Amino acid sequence: MHPVRHYEPSVVALLGAGLLIAISKVETGEVLGEVEWPTLAFFAGLFVMVGALIETGVIGNLAASLTDAIGGDEFGGSMLLLGGSAVLSGIVDNIPYVATMAPITGRLVTDMGGDPDHVMWWALALGADLGGNATAIGASANVVVLGIAERNRQPISFWQFTKYGLIVAAVTVAVSALYLWLRYFAFA
Repeated sequence: MHPVRHYEPSVVALLGAGLLIAISKVETGEVLGEVEWPTLAFFAGLFVMVGALIETGVIGNLAASLTDAIGGDEFGGSMLLLGGSAVLSGIVDNIPYVATMAPITGRLVTDMGGDPDHVMWWALALGADLGGNATAIGASANVVVLGIAERNRQPISFWQFTKYGLIVAAVTVAVSALYLWLRYFAFA
């Protein structure tokens, strides 16, 4: 709907939800009881924090510093972005992390030639997505699963999740580093 009506996706989602509530025979209270309110509050706070970092100029300063530090070294920069994204995405949920890093990565890509299929975009995507598996708060799906598990009396602790998640994240990020090296540098 956005290209045609210029409605934001959030408006379309809310209109769809409202329509479903209006035509459904399900009680509204019953539906609201199934909502993961703590999860929604967690993400609302996270997005407010990212918005504040953008508005205060922290993100712009970080982009300038990172661009200066990497210079024109695509291999070193991509490995730094992959590893840094993996680590930070395990601490900060990967969705707001990528929303924060996209302008920084865009500036890096522009400074290195501007190819839309640039290794930096892949390094960001792979590092953020796979690094999010390291901790319970690294990805939205992790938070949702923990909420569902707790509701079903099968709680998974943060440290129990992290014990296995760190191994999965480390192995998949290492395979991704090898993939990026082979695709963009060894056989380029």
